[in-house]
Amino acid sequence: MEKVKSCFDSEEFKQQFFYEGELGALWSLEKTTFCIWAPTASAVGLKLISPKKNGLIPLKRAEKGVWQVNVEGDLHGLKYNYIIRHQNQEFEVVDPYAKALTVNGCQGVVADLKRTNPPFWDEVANSSLESFCDAVIYELHVRDFSISKDSGMAMKGLYLAFTEQNTKGPGTVWTGISHLIELGITHVQLLPIFDFATVDETKPFDSYNWGYDPLNYNAPEGSYATKPAEPFTRITELKQLVLALRKNNIRVVMDVVYNHTWETEESNFNRIVPGYYYRQDEHGFFGNGSGCGNELATERLMVRKFIVDSICFWAKEYQIKGFRLDLMGCIDLETINTIRAELDLIDPSIILYGEGWTGGPSLLPDNLKALKGQARYIPRVGVFNDDFRDAVKGNVFRNENRGLISGCYGMEESIKCSITAATDHPEVDYKRVLYAKSPYTIEPAQCINYVAAHDNLTLWDKLQKSNPKDDEALQIARQKLAGAMVLLSQGVPFIHAGQEFCRTKFGDANSYRSGDLINQIVWERKQRYVDVFRYYQGLIELRKAHPAFRMKTTAEIQAKLHFLNMPSPLMVGFVLQDSARDPWQKIVVIFSGLLTAKEVSLPSKNWVVVVDASLAGTKRIGTVKTDYLLVPRITTMVLVDRESFDQALVR
Repeated sequence: MEKVKSCFDSEEFKQQFFYEGELGALWSLEKTTFCIWAPTASAVGLKLISPKKNGLIPLKRAEKGVWQVNVEGDLHGLKYNYIIRHQNQEFEVVDPYAKALTVNGCQGVVADLKRTNPPFWDEVANSSLESFCDAVIYELHVRDFSISKDSGMAMKGLYLAFTEQNTKGPGTVWTGISHLIELGITHVQLLPIFDFATVDETKPFDSYNWGYDPLNYNAPEGSYATKPAEPFTRITELKQLVLALRKNNIRVVMDVVYNHTWETEESNFNRIVPGYYYRQDEHGFFGNGSGCGNELATERLMVRKFIVDSICFWAKEYQIKGFRLDLMGCIDLETINTIRAELDLIDPSIILYGEGWTGGPSLLPDNLKALKGQARYIPRVGVFNDDFRDAVKGNVFRNENRGLISGCYGMEESIKCSITAATDHPEVDYKRVLYAKSPYTIEPAQCINYVAAHDNLTLWDKLQKSNPKDDEALQIARQKLAGAMVLLSQGVPFIHAGQEFCRTKFGDANSYRSGDLINQIVWERKQRYVDVFRYYQGLIELRKAHPAFRMKTTAEIQAKLHFLNMPSPLMVGFVLQDSARDPWQKIVVIFSGLLTAKEVSLPSKNWVVVVDASLAGTKRIGTVKTDYLLVPRITTMVLVDRESFDQALVR
């Protein structure tokens, strides 16, 4: 095995077998060219599966380890697989580059993808995005979005639910895409929508999964389509989803899993080129940096090429405007930078970010990993801020552990670090930050601030576990405070679907296969906690309306954001001032996790209140004439100097 590894990693192998051309079933009206990279194969055959074209066609070895053959005619809709021979072993495999699939991803399908475009696909312009910091990301599972009985959507659990306008739930609250528009988010991050393994597409509602079990990377998951057995339905319906959101100025982000595959030894990758696509140690054991049984060898040139090709395909063909990289720490830095460079050629506004950690010990050397602490080596790529997450609500792996909003002392510097988007700021004591002991971003757009995501407890459930004696009013106050801290910090805010109305999964911290009863978004909770929803809505409105909350550079944050001296622990306050881009010239923000009211000194007199414990937005909800303020318990206060507030009104 060590000899095989050495061969694959040698300069001679790279020079001899790195192929830069296009791979897959390359359709044209006159012919389709079938092209697969299999340098170690002794023979490759094309298995055609069609009443008219059944049979096995041998491919010819071409340059750089590629095998190819041309088949005449318009083959749109033709099913195919490859037969790969290695000495005395023979395997039938699905083309890794297949852009359309039969049910359960068993066969590739030749596709003229222009025929899958819905009406007006090329006519709706993308929404503008000047800076990644202008994004408000909303993480959502396709099926969770609509599956509940009270969703008001007819296409429950399907892509097409996103195309249903003006749907309502209990109490006539907006649901579905109308809810997303009402909330004001800019990006929807969809949990994996490429073909995954563990939901049987012939019986899609008999099982459930988040989708972090990749099977085929370049075609959509069929269980979310109205006709999973029809290869092109899933493609068209996913495009309809993207189009519906795009029409409403909402961009789609794909959650992509290029760190591991569902299968290992029996995967298509390993059967095509045994030993190449996965990291293995000197004994031949597969690495497990993903925690899922294997890890892709992203540092190898043809693995890197596959990942880059795949991401660029989704960006171009489906007009995907962002990618979230699962366990990005398993991917090498050069691959991440290559992805970023190629996306910039397509559309520089495509956002790219990921989890800056691994799921276990990885065989990739630490200095090559795209970890949070190495964000400076991947410019224009974001990393999730776990310092912020755990400082706000408590450690995600210890249910009883509390954060600042729950009364845990010592989290203030971690919060300050996150408020400045983990950039270098002279007023932050990094030695007292939870995990990162130094600034790790070079620009605010690299910092993804969040307190909840699909994995671990929902924010509501975490607060119940860590504060079991709280009454509901107090828990709601903590829910609001957490949202304000995410949305009013510099960097890029990220919200877990339903966080804005206190979503619960009934204490299930790992619901990846727990089914609809646990995972569904219960829209009745929007009616029940509509005041929380309105609060999050107002915070988003405030952030979008005022560039002071979305500074673009580290230098601007250093110059314009300064922290206030707080009279007590569990409080963090700061002032945003003299922003050239914001009509409000002085903004004070105070977060308090105290259970009692506390008086705070202000930089001057005469203030307008736009956010308090109950309300949030851009409108005047109160005034403060003095140079001090009594801050209520468990709350956020946002004040604007009266002079610039009034001037902005008359502009």
